[in-house]
Amino acid sequence: MSRPYRCLVADDHPALVAAVADFLESHGFEVVGRSRDGVAALADIRETKPDIALVDYRMPHLSGVELLEKIRAAAPDTLIAVYTADSDQSIVGSVFDAGARALILKDAPLADLVHALRAISSGQHYIDPALAPVVLNGASSKPALTPREAEVLAHVADGLSHEEIGNRLSISPETVRTHVRKACERLNARTRTHAVATALRLGLFQ
Repeated sequence: MSRPYRCLVADDHPALVAAVADFLESHGFEVVGRSRDGVAALADIRETKPDIALVDYRMPHLSGVELLEKIRAAAPDTLIAVYTADSDQSIVGSVFDAGARALILKDAPLADLVHALRAISSGQHYIDPALAPVVLNGASSKPALTPREAEVLAHVADGLSHEEIGNRLSISPETVRTHVRKACERLNARTRTHAVATALRLGLFQ
Protein backbone atom coordinates (compact mmCIF):
# COMPACT_ATOMS: atom_id res chain seq x y z
CA MET A 1 0.00 0.00 0.00
CA SER A 2 1.37 3.41 -0.89
CA ARG A 3 1.93 5.90 1.87
CA PRO A 4 -0.76 8.54 2.54
CA TYR A 5 -0.28 12.01 1.11
CA ARG A 6 1.27 14.35 3.66
CA CYS A 7 -0.73 17.55 3.93
CA LEU A 8 -0.32 20.85 5.77
CA VAL A 9 -3.43 22.94 6.52
CA ALA A 10 -3.05 26.69 7.00
CA ASP A 11 -5.88 29.04 8.00
CA ASP A 12 -6.33 31.75 10.62
CA HIS A 13 -9.53 30.14 11.93
CA PRO A 14 -8.53 27.34 14.35
CA ALA A 15 -11.94 25.66 14.25
CA LEU A 16 -11.79 25.42 10.45
CA VAL A 17 -8.25 24.04 10.56
CA ALA A 18 -9.33 21.39 13.06
CA ALA A 19 -12.42 20.40 11.06
CA VAL A 20 -10.59 20.21 7.74
CA ALA A 21 -7.60 18.36 9.21
CA ASP A 22 -9.82 15.80 10.91
CA PHE A 23 -11.81 15.26 7.72
CA LEU A 24 -8.67 14.81 5.63
CA GLU A 25 -7.23 12.33 8.11
CA SER A 26 -10.47 10.36 8.03
CA HIS A 27 -10.07 10.12 4.25
CA GLY A 28 -6.54 8.79 4.15
CA PHE A 29 -4.38 11.93 4.29
CA GLU A 30 -1.64 12.47 6.88
CA VAL A 31 -1.83 16.01 8.28
CA VAL A 32 1.73 17.00 9.18
CA GLY A 33 1.10 20.65 10.07
CA ARG A 34 -1.61 23.06 11.20
CA SER A 35 -0.66 26.72 10.73
CA ARG A 36 -2.59 29.84 11.74
CA ASP A 37 -0.96 32.57 9.65
CA GLY A 38 1.12 32.96 6.53
CA VAL A 39 4.51 33.33 8.23
CA ALA A 40 3.89 30.22 10.36
CA ALA A 41 2.68 28.32 7.30
CA LEU A 42 5.84 29.14 5.38
CA ALA A 43 8.05 28.08 8.30
CA ASP A 44 6.10 24.85 8.78
CA ILE A 45 6.27 24.04 5.07
CA ARG A 46 10.03 24.59 5.05
CA GLU A 47 10.36 22.20 7.98
CA THR A 48 7.93 19.44 6.99
CA LYS A 49 8.09 19.59 3.15
CA PRO A 50 4.52 18.28 2.79
CA ASP A 51 3.21 16.74 -0.41
CA ILE A 52 0.33 19.22 -0.37
CA ALA A 53 -0.07 22.65 1.25
CA LEU A 54 -3.71 23.63 1.67
CA VAL A 55 -3.58 27.36 2.39
CA ASP A 56 -6.08 30.14 2.90
CA TYR A 57 -5.64 32.94 0.38
CA ARG A 58 -6.02 35.70 2.96
CA MET A 59 -4.19 35.23 6.25
CA PRO A 60 -2.43 37.57 8.69
CA HIS A 61 1.22 38.57 8.16
CA LEU A 62 1.69 36.89 4.78
CA SER A 63 -0.98 35.91 2.30
CA GLY A 64 -2.13 35.79 -1.29
CA VAL A 65 0.27 35.66 -4.19
CA GLU A 66 3.27 36.55 -2.04
CA LEU A 67 2.71 33.50 0.17
CA LEU A 68 2.26 31.20 -2.81
CA GLU A 69 5.44 32.43 -4.46
CA LYS A 70 7.43 31.97 -1.24
CA ILE A 71 6.08 28.45 -0.85
CA ARG A 72 7.11 27.61 -4.40
CA ALA A 73 10.61 28.92 -3.70
CA ALA A 74 10.95 27.15 -0.35
CA ALA A 75 9.37 23.81 -1.29
CA PRO A 76 9.12 23.45 -5.08
CA ASP A 77 7.90 19.85 -4.85
CA THR A 78 4.97 20.76 -2.60
CA LEU A 79 1.65 21.01 -4.43
CA ILE A 80 -0.32 24.11 -3.43
CA ALA A 81 -4.09 24.15 -3.05
CA VAL A 82 -5.74 27.47 -2.22
CA TYR A 83 -8.77 27.31 0.07
CA THR A 84 -10.69 30.55 0.13
CA ALA A 85 -13.97 32.28 0.93
CA ASP A 86 -13.25 34.79 -1.84
CA SER A 87 -15.45 33.99 -4.82
CA ASP A 88 -14.11 36.88 -6.93
CA GLN A 89 -13.03 35.43 -10.27
CA SER A 90 -10.34 38.11 -10.50
CA ILE A 91 -8.08 36.06 -8.19
CA VAL A 92 -8.19 32.94 -10.35
CA GLY A 93 -5.47 33.92 -12.80
CA SER A 94 -3.19 35.24 -10.05
CA VAL A 95 -3.56 32.08 -7.97
CA PHE A 96 -2.63 29.72 -10.80
CA ASP A 97 0.12 32.00 -12.12
CA ALA A 98 1.69 31.95 -8.66
CA GLY A 99 1.95 28.17 -8.73
CA ALA A 100 -1.25 26.82 -7.18
CA ARG A 101 -2.63 23.59 -8.60
CA ALA A 102 -6.10 23.90 -7.08
CA LEU A 103 -8.53 26.62 -6.04
CA ILE A 104 -11.41 25.55 -3.80
CA LEU A 105 -14.10 27.66 -2.14
CA LYS A 106 -14.70 27.18 1.57
CA ASP A 107 -18.44 26.83 1.08
CA ALA A 108 -17.91 23.73 -1.08
CA PRO A 109 -18.60 20.34 0.56
CA LEU A 110 -15.55 18.83 2.24
CA ALA A 111 -15.92 15.88 -0.11
CA ASP A 112 -15.12 18.28 -2.98
CA LEU A 113 -11.98 19.34 -1.13
CA VAL A 114 -10.84 15.72 -0.89
CA HIS A 115 -11.58 15.27 -4.60
CA ALA A 116 -9.53 18.36 -5.43
CA LEU A 117 -6.52 17.22 -3.41
CA ARG A 118 -6.62 13.76 -4.94
CA ALA A 119 -6.86 15.33 -8.40
CA ILE A 120 -3.73 17.44 -7.97
CA SER A 121 -1.94 14.48 -6.42
CA SER A 122 -2.48 12.62 -9.69
CA GLY A 123 -1.07 15.47 -11.76
CA GLN A 124 -4.24 17.39 -12.57
CA HIS A 125 -5.38 20.94 -11.84
CA TYR A 126 -8.65 21.71 -10.09
CA ILE A 127 -10.82 24.81 -9.99
CA ASP A 128 -14.02 25.12 -7.99
CA PRO A 129 -17.04 24.88 -10.32
CA ALA A 130 -18.34 28.20 -8.99
CA LEU A 131 -15.16 29.90 -10.19
CA ALA A 132 -14.83 28.17 -13.55
CA PRO A 133 -16.08 30.51 -16.28
CA VAL A 134 -18.96 28.99 -18.23
CA VAL A 135 -19.76 30.31 -21.69
CA LEU A 136 -23.14 29.21 -23.00
CA ASN A 137 -22.92 27.73 -26.46
CA GLY A 138 -26.43 27.02 -27.71
CA ALA A 139 -27.91 24.35 -25.47
CA SER A 140 -24.53 23.42 -24.05
CA SER A 141 -23.22 24.70 -20.73
CA LYS A 142 -19.61 24.06 -21.78
CA PRO A 143 -17.50 26.46 -23.82
CA ALA A 144 -16.56 25.12 -27.23
CA LEU A 145 -12.94 24.32 -28.06
CA THR A 146 -11.91 23.13 -31.47
CA PRO A 147 -10.42 19.62 -31.50
CA ARG A 148 -6.97 21.08 -32.18
CA GLU A 149 -7.27 23.61 -29.32
CA ALA A 150 -8.28 20.82 -26.95
CA GLU A 151 -5.38 18.69 -28.18
CA VAL A 152 -2.89 21.50 -27.67
CA LEU A 153 -4.20 22.29 -24.17
CA ALA A 154 -3.96 18.61 -23.27
CA HIS A 155 -0.28 18.70 -24.16
CA VAL A 156 0.14 21.92 -22.14
CA ALA A 157 -1.40 20.06 -19.20
CA ASP A 158 1.30 17.41 -19.65
CA GLY A 159 3.94 20.11 -19.17
CA LEU A 160 5.18 20.30 -22.76
CA SER A 161 6.63 23.52 -24.14
CA HIS A 162 5.27 25.20 -27.27
CA GLU A 163 8.23 23.83 -29.22
CA GLU A 164 7.69 20.28 -27.95
CA ILE A 165 3.97 20.46 -28.74
CA GLY A 166 4.75 21.75 -32.22
CA ASN A 167 7.15 18.86 -32.87
CA ARG A 168 4.62 16.33 -31.64
CA LEU A 169 1.78 17.74 -33.76
CA SER A 170 3.92 18.74 -36.75
CA ILE A 171 2.98 22.40 -36.49
CA SER A 172 5.05 25.50 -35.74
CA PRO A 173 5.50 26.85 -32.19
CA GLU A 174 3.78 30.04 -33.36
CA THR A 175 0.73 28.02 -34.43
CA VAL A 176 0.75 26.37 -31.01
CA ARG A 177 0.76 29.81 -29.39
CA THR A 178 -2.18 30.83 -31.56
CA HIS A 179 -4.18 27.78 -30.49
CA VAL A 180 -3.38 28.46 -26.84
CA ARG A 181 -4.39 32.11 -27.18
CA LYS A 182 -7.68 31.23 -28.83
CA ALA A 183 -8.41 28.57 -26.20
CA CYS A 184 -7.78 31.15 -23.47
CA GLU A 185 -10.20 33.53 -25.17
CA ARG A 186 -12.90 30.86 -25.47
CA LEU A 187 -12.49 29.84 -21.82
CA ASN A 188 -12.26 33.41 -20.57
CA ALA A 189 -8.90 32.49 -19.05
CA ARG A 190 -6.13 34.96 -18.35
CA THR A 191 -3.28 32.48 -18.68
CA ARG A 192 -2.64 29.09 -20.20
CA THR A 193 -2.49 27.53 -16.72
CA HIS A 194 -5.92 28.97 -15.96
CA ALA A 195 -7.16 27.64 -19.32
CA VAL A 196 -5.86 24.15 -18.55
CA ALA A 197 -7.44 24.14 -15.09
CA THR A 198 -10.77 25.31 -16.51
CA ALA A 199 -10.73 22.79 -19.35
CA LEU A 200 -9.91 19.94 -16.97
CA ARG A 201 -12.65 20.91 -14.57
CA LEU A 202 -15.22 21.19 -17.35
CA GLY A 203 -14.19 17.88 -18.88
CA LEU A 204 -13.12 19.34 -22.20
CA PHE A 205 -10.29 16.85 -22.46
CA GLN A 206 -9.02 13.88 -20.49
